[in-house]
Amino acid sequence: MKFGPVPLDRAEGAYLAHTVHVGARRIAKGKRLDAADIADARAAGLAELVVAALERNDLHEDAAAALLASAAAGSGLTAQPSAHGRANIVADADGLLLVESAAIDAVNAHDEAVTLGTLAPFAPVAKGEIVATVKIIPFAAPKALTLNAASSAKGVLRLAPFGGRRVSFIQTTLPGTSAKLLAKTAEVTEARCAALGLSAWREMRCAHTEEALIAALAETAEADIVLISGASAISDRRDVIPAAIEQGGGTVLRLGMPVDPGNLLCLARIGTRPVIGLPGCARSPRRNGFDWVLERLWAGLDVTGADIARMGAGGLLADVPRPEPRPKPTAGSTVGAVVLAAGRSVRMGANKLLADLGGKPVLAHVLEAVKAAGLPAIVVTGNAEAEIAEIADRFGFRSIHAARYAEGLSQSLAAGIAGVPHDWSTALVLLGDMPGVRAAHIESLAAAADANRIAVPVHNDKRGNPVAWGRRYFARLRGLEGDIGGKALLAEFADDIVEVPVESDAIFMDVDTPEALAAARARYS
Repeated sequence: MKFGPVPLDRAEGAYLAHTVHVGARRIAKGKRLDAADIADARAAGLAELVVAALERNDLHEDAAAALLASAAAGSGLTAQPSAHGRANIVADADGLLLVESAAIDAVNAHDEAVTLGTLAPFAPVAKGEIVATVKIIPFAAPKALTLNAASSAKGVLRLAPFGGRRVSFIQTTLPGTSAKLLAKTAEVTEARCAALGLSAWREMRCAHTEEALIAALAETAEADIVLISGASAISDRRDVIPAAIEQGGGTVLRLGMPVDPGNLLCLARIGTRPVIGLPGCARSPRRNGFDWVLERLWAGLDVTGADIARMGAGGLLADVPRPEPRPKPTAGSTVGAVVLAAGRSVRMGANKLLADLGGKPVLAHVLEAVKAAGLPAIVVTGNAEAEIAEIADRFGFRSIHAARYAEGLSQSLAAGIAGVPHDWSTALVLLGDMPGVRAAHIESLAAAADANRIAVPVHNDKRGNPVAWGRRYFARLRGLEGDIGGKALLAEFADDIVEVPVESDAIFMDVDTPEALAAARARYS
């Protein structure tokens, strides 16, 4: 591949290396230049362009990325179509990601032009979630290099899908054991299992003695997995729970694990059925070593004492934030709207969203468009909370109050994204003061949206609002600070953006000032 500045008369057919603006037009990075592009660049006074010109033995970045991703995606995984030199690999079902780490290193060692990044080995993933991404760094890669890398990547990733499992859950009791604690432990444990795909649940309780627990274990023959929560922690192989397992015909494979929290886990087997003595931290929904073992068993993987011994690298969980157990993933791909309606309206002098426009508040125009497009919505309130919430309720939409709305747009956005239901794949973020946005605009963006990309409306080569954000970006949106919105992230995720052409300039027009309100009244009343 040849790269560098060339005169305009030699640039046609090459790929533009950097976005340029020629007059009112924007020519995007990576576009294959045609005669019209060259003419516009010449008219704008440019004499040359920086381009990438492919040679006979080169593969375009998209072809190279697609080839490598297709090779790496093993059973249970799908390589998505490539764009901008990137190809994502997604899970076909809920399950655990299995990674050949040494082989991944070998792929990345071929050349700096070829990269393959994955989630951590044994990461639990939901159907449709991105588990790995291939990125070709330059605009093209030599064909021989790509083929060699693809050969190294063959089947380095696969998915172990979660299946339905029948669970027997035994809790032992001592005099004074709290009934409330037992109920809470059962609730948390059943929720953990349900999130993975529970097909049957049976809870039993017995005294915290070897004899009582042996009898309870004898009633678990129909279970695929047996879980035991003791009234007191396991501190030795001769303690009640491991002793009862062995006297009941089982084998203790490992007592203790190099994961904290979760150290006092007991892994055992009765016949072919795995039995887990739970660590005390499993009473909390926070992630711990028990989750690591349970997820592998649920994915049909054998777990041995040696497997647990290898969990120490990365096993210190106590001093880092630990997420709540993953809710049961849904197969839906709902697109919903987050309408930002919390601002202070400083430049207007009064709440702009309540201002009259054609006999109804400005905000009502936006909510009407969302309703007509058939999207569920969350309306974020702040200033004039009661009045805004009343308008949202009129349209049947839920409202969420942004307690820190006065700190800037980012806090309203964070509150809205935090309230998004688990079955939304995409949040279409709308500003409440853009009354010209119509249902057709919203429908076009919703049609282009998915969990792993960003859909942006474009009119005359200029981007506007609203913007549809896939679930992949929610954490970043929630982490913004100050008086900025999601557009601050667009440059970072430029490769993931799909531009949606619209016929109206309403995607640029908001009602921030008395003059803008007067113009809106003239246009839309």
